[in-house]
Amino acid sequence: MRNSSDQSLAEFTLEDGTTFLVEVPLPKDPTIQKVSRGGRTIAKAKQSLDVLLEKVNPVASTVLSKLRGLNTPADEVEVKFGLQLSADAGVVFASAGSDVTFEITLKWQNPNNSPDTPLTADESVADESL
Repeated sequence: MRNSSDQSLAEFTLEDGTTFLVEVPLPKDPTIQKVSRGGRTIAKAKQSLDVLLEKVNPVASTVLSKLRGLNTPADEVEVKFGLQLSADAGVVFASAGSDVTFEITLKWQNPNNSPDTPLTADESVADESL
């Protein structure tokens, strides 16, 4: 369980100007702008959520492109990872302990295309003759 004294609220803005609050680690940057909402002091994030998520796109695209480039491409590729928002650092990949975790699921619809499907004798002979 998180210690609430280690947490703060940060205000993030969407491209359309909508704002929302997120519980984040206390900002370490003393220059973070503070705003007051209902008697509470809230850190204002340095960048909008849209800008922060743009930094995630290249990582997600690289992971997906590498997985789609498998010798036997999966019919479905699912990649899960956690993001942690921070008022001063922006967005970081969340970690469990000291490791960043990506959960990857690959699915093949046609069992004949699955890399786990053993080759039949005919397929083995055909492959060896190439």
